[in-house]
Amino acid sequence: MAEMHIQAKLVNLLKQDKIQLWNPPYTTENNQAGQQPLQQLAVNYAAIVCFSVSEVASALESIRSQAVKRGMGNKTYRETFVATLELLLPKDGKKVCDVKKKNYLETKLDVLAQDIIARIAEQYGLKYIKLILNGKTLTPEKRLDEQDVKNNSKIMVLRVSEPERKKQMAEEEEKKKTQDQSVQRTQKGFQILSERDGTDDPATTPFLEIADQKGNPLKIPHREKKALILAMGFHEKGRALMKRKQYDAALCHLLQADDQFGTCGSVLLSTVDNYAVLQLDIVWCYRALEALSCLDDGKQRLQRAEDCFLKCYGEQQQRLMQIKGNTGREEVLFLRLYLLQSLLAYLDGNEHQATQKLMRVEDLYGRLCLDPGKMTGLMGLGFSEQEARLGLRACHGNVDEAALHITHRRQEREEMKQQEREKRMRRMEGLATLRALGYSKRDAARALHQADGDMERAYGILLESTQAESAAVTNHNTELPIDQSKVEQLLYLGFEPEAAEAALRLTGGDVQGATQLLLDNQGVLPPELLSPSPPSSLSEEPSTSSESAGRTHIHTRSGSQGEDPMDVDLVNEVLEDIPRHEEDYLDLTLEEESEVIAQMKSYLHRNCTPSS
Repeated sequence: MAEMHIQAKLVNLLKQDKIQLWNPPYTTENNQAGQQPLQQLAVNYAAIVCFSVSEVASALESIRSQAVKRGMGNKTYRETFVATLELLLPKDGKKVCDVKKKNYLETKLDVLAQDIIARIAEQYGLKYIKLILNGKTLTPEKRLDEQDVKNNSKIMVLRVSEPERKKQMAEEEEKKKTQDQSVQRTQKGFQILSERDGTDDPATTPFLEIADQKGNPLKIPHREKKALILAMGFHEKGRALMKRKQYDAALCHLLQADDQFGTCGSVLLSTVDNYAVLQLDIVWCYRALEALSCLDDGKQRLQRAEDCFLKCYGEQQQRLMQIKGNTGREEVLFLRLYLLQSLLAYLDGNEHQATQKLMRVEDLYGRLCLDPGKMTGLMGLGFSEQEARLGLRACHGNVDEAALHITHRRQEREEMKQQEREKRMRRMEGLATLRALGYSKRDAARALHQADGDMERAYGILLESTQAESAAVTNHNTELPIDQSKVEQLLYLGFEPEAAEAALRLTGGDVQGATQLLLDNQGVLPPELLSPSPPSSLSEEPSTSSESAGRTHIHTRSGSQGEDPMDVDLVNEVLEDIPRHEEDYLDLTLEEESEVIAQMKSYLHRNCTPSS
């Protein structure tokens, strides 16, 4: 980070002094460094930026060589349309010895991204990689210029997990050998779950619900719910990988979540903090991967996060206070936000802003660090470490209040579980009653789902659907013209006029078919032939959407089996990464944050005594 910081400060000084390092006397005719002028410039700037002369000289040469390289690349691009791309490679690339060295790749922009992936993989000994431009994954099957890749674009190279050969289907292995199978399996698992609306028995077929801050299910249109489940599912998978320090794989999932959130188009996203937390998590992965230098959208993501927090919580967090009764737990999000903002300001060469943000971080850190004795005391009362940490932060370190808070939340969760059990029992009883009335299991389940489990309303829905279809069929049949000569033929055979006309309508005027139909039923058509059967399907669209209070969650409803064994494996796999506690995203130990704070302080508080 120090290299980026000093370069940023020097670039600002060079712009201020209108110095162009790529021109004489700093660069000679053969593009070599003008040693004496550069050394004198380093001496002049060392006292200003508070770095040694040797460090400043090295940074100036790096800036100069990059500018020369960019100028040559621009000339080449104008003449040959061959673009120069700057690559940020993984830290553990097999053939990459110096990760601080700039790596470039020359290519035309009308080639497929897959071709560039293959070149990078071969040149640097990397296997299973993805290319990221401004936070978006490049699609291998599309051309570079179709994905906004330009001359001098900075491309991040991400290593993804090697596909698990035993689990990967043959066609997937053939089509996308370099894709991250974890992303594929996550998407498939949540797609299966997003298609389920709870009309099947949750005891055997698990499904997901979008719930508010306290776990109350929200009514969201089916299509929008599917997109939200995919977005939130990818986010939870990414967070699970972040906890395991697998930041490359985590970033792949988080970027997928970002894409899915982009398709939601819901007012819901402006009233909940899910999207803001996702932006924080993405930039936190950038930091862990030391990829901030090539991803200019880091600032934009943090700004979106801050704006979203402001809308969700209120300017003084008053909305959050109304919803949850306290604000202590959410402060960890602001700590991480300000810390990342401080880091980006430092990398931009803005020491003043970085220092101001870091002061806010240290203030929050002092309030959020917990007394080990208080943690031990609460855990001694039977509370989990997570419950103790969240409870103490919610109650600003007061042990007695934290114990009451945790107990109250436990009671609320148990009441919700009891309500769910009772709701399921009523549903099963209603389902049995409707099936006894002659309706299919599928139609009865859908009607109950539409009626929120109210059996009488569900019966009304089914009855109304039956009557509507019956009227439609009756109208259709009465519209059919009846050939009186055909009716007379059936009358001649001894059938009654009413039955003869009905049989001809049912068979579309086919005398032979009508005759056989009447013979099969002894001349009297049964009611089930004269009136339609219950409808085969009902509307799948729930009613209007509802706003959440602060945050939405994916809640797993009970069940452990699916219809297809492969579906069962995929569903169980993704369900493992959905946290059981609705505030898991706020449960930060602050260990990583502490390390970054110490690192920032070491950079910002260094002794400003440049030496030669």
